[in-house]
Amino acid sequence: MRVSDLRLGVLGAARIAPAALIRPAAAVDGVTVAAVAARDRDRAAAFAAKHGIPRVVGGYDELIADPELDAVYIPLPNGLHEQWALAAIAAGKHLLCEKPFTSNAAQARTVADAAAASPVTVMEAFHYRYHPLAERMREIVAELGEVRRVETAMCFPLPRFSDIRYQYSLAGGALMDAGCYAVHCARLLGPGEPVVADAKALLLKKDPRIDRAMTIDLRYPTGATGRVQTSMWSGTLLKIQAKVVGERGEMVVTNFAAPQLFHRLRVTVDGVRRSEKVPGAPTYEYQLRAFAAAVGGDSSANLTTAEDAVRTMTIIDDAYRAAGLPLRGER
Repeated sequence: MRVSDLRLGVLGAARIAPAALIRPAAAVDGVTVAAVAARDRDRAAAFAAKHGIPRVVGGYDELIADPELDAVYIPLPNGLHEQWALAAIAAGKHLLCEKPFTSNAAQARTVADAAAASPVTVMEAFHYRYHPLAERMREIVAELGEVRRVETAMCFPLPRFSDIRYQYSLAGGALMDAGCYAVHCARLLGPGEPVVADAKALLLKKDPRIDRAMTIDLRYPTGATGRVQTSMWSGTLLKIQAKVVGERGEMVVTNFAAPQLFHRLRVTVDGVRRSEKVPGAPTYEYQLRAFAAAVGGDSSANLTTAEDAVRTMTIIDDAYRAAGLPLRGER
């Protein structure tokens, strides 16, 4: 397939879809959002009319089977990702799946195995990873010498406890929502793949299986330590940050997740301080360009593969266990 022929269908009239796919598609040549399906056809029709999507399809199965579509975008609740990811792969559709990839690592492994046995591109939508800031952070970490400490945080207030992100049946929780960014960034910037040393959670009163906040202590294979902090409701109302301390200095980045809106990058190396800005388009545009390139045959463009997702979900599972909570997706 030529990249200029990529036609995507959206599973669900989700709130994230306009920012994550529809507006970026308008900026990326040759990519078209061609159809949408939702559980409620009237809702899908209203969504299509509002966002200029030409076709409404009767249901998720029908959209995935549609021969006029090349790829599927899944912005559904976490607990539905595995089912529809497997269906899309089986139908030969390329897949852009919102994070977290699945409810748990076992599900992620199932999807990754299906992806490996198929010619389709499967990408987890960690959009921040495709912005130039992500690569610049990695370059700066190399300046710091031996890494001793990595700290990442993704905290924001969501006091609406009826939100689906607080529902255990849909694989909710702070670590699954905001926290997956912080876990992924800790993997990106650290010296090797970390393991969970300890985790502590603040729980939702109406459902103590749900974490409204969590702190995870990590250990890297080099002996370096790490900490992931995440919350949807805690004393830390807003914090989106990455910090790396090395033998020669440190790097602190504010708002690594959406740097096009605002970010601050401060570096100290050998006692010399500096600040940097990394200009760029919205993270979602970079992600969609990378997805189109991977579909077109450049597998190196896919930086957030299904195999990468398995590693992130393994840390998330281990953190839930360490905090004494059930894994998402368990009955």
